Parts: sequence; structure tokens; C-alpha cells
Amino acid sequence: MAEIVNLRMARKRAARAEHDRAADENRIRHGQPKAEKLARRAEKRRLDVHLEGHRRDRKDDE
Repeated sequence: MAEIVNLRMARKRAARAEHDRAADENRIRHGQPKAEKLARRAEKRRLDVHLEGHRRDRKDDE
């Protein structure tokens, strides 16, 4: 005999799995944690300041 399955629970389980799959795709597509974004932005700012500090002045600019 076949196993008795509660259809309501099976539908909910399938819907939850679909929702989790879509959430995983969105995390991959859109996702960087906010802390990672801020750290990356701070690092870029630090490198820009460092590079700007080593810029050579041209005589043509005066």
C-alpha cells in the first residue's frame, strides 16, 4: 500500500521549498551583506586617498 500523505502539508512543504529556492537565487543575484559593502567602500576610499597623496603635480597645471 501507498503511504498516506496529508495534501495540505505536502503543498505547504512544496511552497516552502520553492520560496527557499527563489530566495537563494535572489541572494546570489543581489546579495552582498551590508557590512561587506561598507568595508569595500571604506577600502576604496582609503586607496583613493593614498593614491591622491602620491599624485605628482604637473608644471602645466600652474
